[in-house]
Amino acid sequence: MTQAYLSHISATLDQIATDGMMKKERAITSPQAGQIAVGAKSVINLCANNYLGLADHPDLISAAKDAMEPRGFGMASVRFICGTQDLHRQLEARLAQFLQMDDAILFAACFDANGGLFEPLLGPEDAVISDALNHASIIDGIRLCKARRYRYANSDMTDLEGQLQLARDEGARFIMIATDGVFSMDGYLAKLSDIKALAEKYDALLMVDDCHATGFMGPQGRGTPAHAGVSADILTGTLGKALGGAIGGYIAGPQPVIDLLRQRARPYLFSNSLPPSIVAAGIKALDLVEAGDDLRAQLFENTTYWRNGLEALNFDLLPGAHPIVPIMLGEAQVAQDMAAQLFDQGVFVSGFFYPVVPRGQARIRTQMNAALTRDDLDKALEAFAVVGRRLGVIK
Repeated sequence: MTQAYLSHISATLDQIATDGMMKKERAITSPQAGQIAVGAKSVINLCANNYLGLADHPDLISAAKDAMEPRGFGMASVRFICGTQDLHRQLEARLAQFLQMDDAILFAACFDANGGLFEPLLGPEDAVISDALNHASIIDGIRLCKARRYRYANSDMTDLEGQLQLARDEGARFIMIATDGVFSMDGYLAKLSDIKALAEKYDALLMVDDCHATGFMGPQGRGTPAHAGVSADILTGTLGKALGGAIGGYIAGPQPVIDLLRQRARPYLFSNSLPPSIVAAGIKALDLVEAGDDLRAQLFENTTYWRNGLEALNFDLLPGAHPIVPIMLGEAQVAQDMAAQLFDQGVFVSGFFYPVVPRGQARIRTQMNAALTRDDLDKALEAFAVVGRRLGVIK
């Protein structure tokens, strides 16, 4: 590697640091939970995707341990060679039953699921219409397929209908609408009932990425389509958030779609299959989720209490009722400084800034979970009040 190239990379890193956009990682020395250890320091964790507090649940740990002795540590293969155990098919069937779909297919992560979804299903004669705030994995997956691409402004149904009409006018054979169920940087819910109505009007397919909803939105946590009282044609999601927080993604849908993805989805064909321990814990997580009305109630009670407390302090919040509660700060350095000072006060959060969110829209994205106590939330509100006033974010 040439010195000129390394100097170019170093200059890029220096500019990222100068702009206040250097991301820093803090090593946690405990299980993921409502309170975590960072070295010798105990802090309240307000930025995990651990919505139901299952990441350290003893039943999931036991299920993972129990699977390793008879099934081994890893599969050392992709699924179609010698990487499929009966456990993999059990989890896929269990996900399909939970999501009320014909079948499901597992991936290493939902990023891989979204990356492998579009190319096998859509050709150059087809069209895909994507919400402007969709997750990067949807955007990248669409880029990998040959379908014509259209985009509509976030949750703008007039714009969506215009794009649907344009795609029809331009002769699209099949049209797929792709949307997040929950837009993860903002906590906004997609308008799925309206989107579904437009999909039916224009004979389009509806694909929903439900990563930030599966397990706690809708009846029994079946996600945003269930919450909205509609059905999606294809659902993608993750085991890495509310379903235990480990790793693994999936696509659920009609049997022919899943069958074709097993033959053609490149991340599925060319990536190791999930370890038996993760698969066994995923099955157990679905059991806990289906019986988890108490956890969901606690999660949304915490969400309401937290949002009301921040509003009383006059923080600038994005509206919503989802457990994602973003605090808008504007500049990246302010978000960085606030996160660092909150850590000193015993609260673990992260600043979000470009390229994760648009320039000038830096924020701290707080996230509630069922494991947080009222005492945790009160202490965190006190810390936000102290740091917010010190930095001039609130008066």
